[in-house]
Amino acid sequence: MKKIIFLFAICFCKLASGAITFASIIGNHMVLQQKTTITLWGWCDPSEEIKIKPGWDTTTYITKGDNAANWKISIPTPEAGGPYSIRFSGYETVTINDVLIGEVWLCGGQSNMEFSANKGIKQAIEEAPNANNSSIRFFYVEKASSNVLQNDCKGEWRVCTPEEMKRFSAIGYFFGKKLQNELNIPVGLIGANWGGTPAEVWTPAELVEQDSLLKQSKGKLWSSDEWWPVQPGICYNAMINPISHFAMAGVIWYQGESNTDAAFTYENLFSTLILSWRKAWQKELPFYFVQIAPSAHYQGKYTGALLREAQTQCLALSKTGMVVIHDLITDINEIHPQNKKDVGIRLANYALSEQYHKAGIPHKSPLFNSMQLNGSKAVISFTNVLTGLKAINGAPTCFLIAGDDKLFLPAEATISVDKVVVSNKSIKHPVAVRFAFNNTEIPNLFTNEGLPVAGFRTDSWEIKP
Repeated sequence: MKKIIFLFAICFCKLASGAITFASIIGNHMVLQQKTTITLWGWCDPSEEIKIKPGWDTTTYITKGDNAANWKISIPTPEAGGPYSIRFSGYETVTINDVLIGEVWLCGGQSNMEFSANKGIKQAIEEAPNANNSSIRFFYVEKASSNVLQNDCKGEWRVCTPEEMKRFSAIGYFFGKKLQNELNIPVGLIGANWGGTPAEVWTPAELVEQDSLLKQSKGKLWSSDEWWPVQPGICYNAMINPISHFAMAGVIWYQGESNTDAAFTYENLFSTLILSWRKAWQKELPFYFVQIAPSAHYQGKYTGALLREAQTQCLALSKTGMVVIHDLITDINEIHPQNKKDVGIRLANYALSEQYHKAGIPHKSPLFNSMQLNGSKAVISFTNVLTGLKAINGAPTCFLIAGDDKLFLPAEATISVDKVVVSNKSIKHPVAVRFAFNNTEIPNLFTNEGLPVAGFRTDSWEIKP
């Protein structure tokens, strides 16, 4: 309730001042999405006429405050460029300065997306002295929660400097730096993340409550432990809805660790989250996400593997992509892997290839496609293999094989160009194969281009996590 009263007070003060005011994400140093129709919005006196003159256009756009003291207008943006100013003339004149036109991405999730140089990421600390780049801008949505939808959030745009970079998502920064270097245009990065949060808090509450499976899984969420919220919708209400009018290119996402205890719902949950955000933005936003890493912190033996399986299944949605990172892990006892640079670069390669149509960038990890049985051998085929497969330091590891008794045994695996042949002398008639399908295994199978093969199972047998 305090948060609601506070936001009401802000809006009241804006109205009482008689000046045109803006949503927090509309301000100096912002980056606007290029070659689209953007929305600008804020507050003014009821019926106040506002004339908007963007520096990139000869047109003057006109809107008027409604009876609730809101104003909103949509205007076109050109190709990337700037800096520009935007002048707003009503009863008073207000100018927003140093506006760039480029590509805008939201960096969302829990702690592995949130972690920065200030939180001890060594690569980001080492990079910071080189992080003077006025073509990269950060908007960090401050942590907040609410039981009802909010129309504004706290935050402001900042130009990328060594000090500002240190507080922003390390993955987000390395993602943005790669895009900016490759595209040679401004990049705006919106950070909206909160360590420890399950996906439910980023999904509209009514969508969780009306789905019997998702409603059932709520009881399996981690305790808040005084550090993060767990109630459905409350971060969506306070941190996502307030910026849903702001045009952007897409979303990068790293989250799932806090949902491993209810992995059986995650495909449904994450798909619901993606579709709800697309509805809010009225656009089929690309969602490129990170598959969670092997870790000894997950409960049982298979909860992490089951969550990774659910993430893979979410690729059935259009304009989604998954980055596999188990090869970047050096310590399974560390829930926050230090290598954020390569994660950001892999996400950027996905965006460069799929969103910006840059050719010749390997970006998709191989996924299980099919299994053919050939006597006592199982031949595994994959999608996304360009020129072939390779194993690092010996034969492929982390393969298991089972007969109809459902007892899995370690398997011998050999590579045949773009396939893997799997067998065990004790199993004459195999029926199922698993690869890196537990919480902690780090396999050694890659494409020739160096991308790791995602873990999988060919069976659908019940697993006790």
